[in-house]
Amino acid sequence: MTYEQTLHYLYNKLPVYSSIGRRAYKADLTNTIALCDFLQKPQDKIKTIHVAGTNGKGSTSHMIAAIFQQAGYKTGLYTSPHLKDFRERIKINGQMISQDFVVDFVAKIKAFSEEIEPSFFELTFVMALEYFATEKVDIAIIETGLGGRLDSTNVITPVLSIITNIAYDHMDILGDTLEKIAYEKAGIIKPNVPVVIGDVLPGTRIVFEGKSKETVSQIVFAQETFTVMSATNEHNTLEVVVKNKENDLEEKYTLDLPALYQQKNLLTVLTSINILRNEFKINDADINTGLLNVKNYTGLHGRWEIINDHPKIVLDVAHNEDGIKNLVNQINHTLFSDLHIVFGMVKDKEIEKVLYLLPQSAKYYFTKSQIARALPEDELLLRAKKFDLNGTSFAEVNKALEAAMITSSRDDLIIVCGSVFIVGEVNFPG
Repeated sequence: MTYEQTLHYLYNKLPVYSSIGRRAYKADLTNTIALCDFLQKPQDKIKTIHVAGTNGKGSTSHMIAAIFQQAGYKTGLYTSPHLKDFRERIKINGQMISQDFVVDFVAKIKAFSEEIEPSFFELTFVMALEYFATEKVDIAIIETGLGGRLDSTNVITPVLSIITNIAYDHMDILGDTLEKIAYEKAGIIKPNVPVVIGDVLPGTRIVFEGKSKETVSQIVFAQETFTVMSATNEHNTLEVVVKNKENDLEEKYTLDLPALYQQKNLLTVLTSINILRNEFKINDADINTGLLNVKNYTGLHGRWEIINDHPKIVLDVAHNEDGIKNLVNQINHTLFSDLHIVFGMVKDKEIEKVLYLLPQSAKYYFTKSQIARALPEDELLLRAKKFDLNGTSFAEVNKALEAAMITSSRDDLIIVCGSVFIVGEVNFPG
């Protein structure tokens, strides 16, 4: 098969969660283990860091990868979903997996795969493991897909587990309380492997502490290790002054990820690097330079990403209640004349809870991504009107963005948000 034929096979032969939702999710590790065994256990040939959480796990993974790259380590990075190119999911030192490897891997595993019928995510995650093992990476940062305990990525035994935060999302699969969701995320905590917890609430703390006690794992809470003294959002950077609670020393960090919500992820990253320094040589300059070059080193996009200045156009993948809260907070700290929001969601999110949070003062351009899970734009418009959100509907995001640009003035703010898939389909510029 050619590369294009291979991609067609992956997307059409295998159940894809981004397209069909829960029906593609397999709540056990059987297929992943079988695929790994077929390939002689690639997960045991590499060192890994495992990152779970409702929000922030992608940014955290990319930040850690950038720091390791700066420190001179051959660094694998596995994240999902992708925005533009399937190969974004699997990178080494910021470079996407080659088309040839994708083709050869699928050809090698095709017959066995068709016997056990894995999901798209199961197969592509094992592809990442095989690629990292073949290329002999020094470290691979692995982001969970959904949950943790039964997530395909949970076949690894990492040197560090990280759980960024717990919020409401994928409740039809993970549970309808924060404690239930925390239990699923805590499933990545392994025996005698340290774990870093980012944001924590009393109810979720009990869950994490219980799991760490059961597994005899060191548990470190980022909020108890570092605290943010100040955070300043500039055009394309975020300057954060952080105090180490152990020695009261303050340090300033500059991130090329400008959103204020990244300060929470920064504390998680710094706490994690402190622990990882027991095994890896990472100095302060590596941390500072890595954080200043996350987008350059790893290709992270869609986190308060400014793609145009006049009017200011921002892409953000915020798509659940917690993510939208952070996005609205960023809007409230941004100067502009009028606000335009290009907005679309998928059907299986908490639509009403998100709509309730959105600013009524904005002009809306309701749209949908070109996947089966997408909520039709006209239905979204009707549901939004119940929350006094006014606007028009468009069948495709670029038509919606074009309309927003025509309507806006030089000093306005246009935000594209509500779904990873909406952001991924933006073709601006050109």
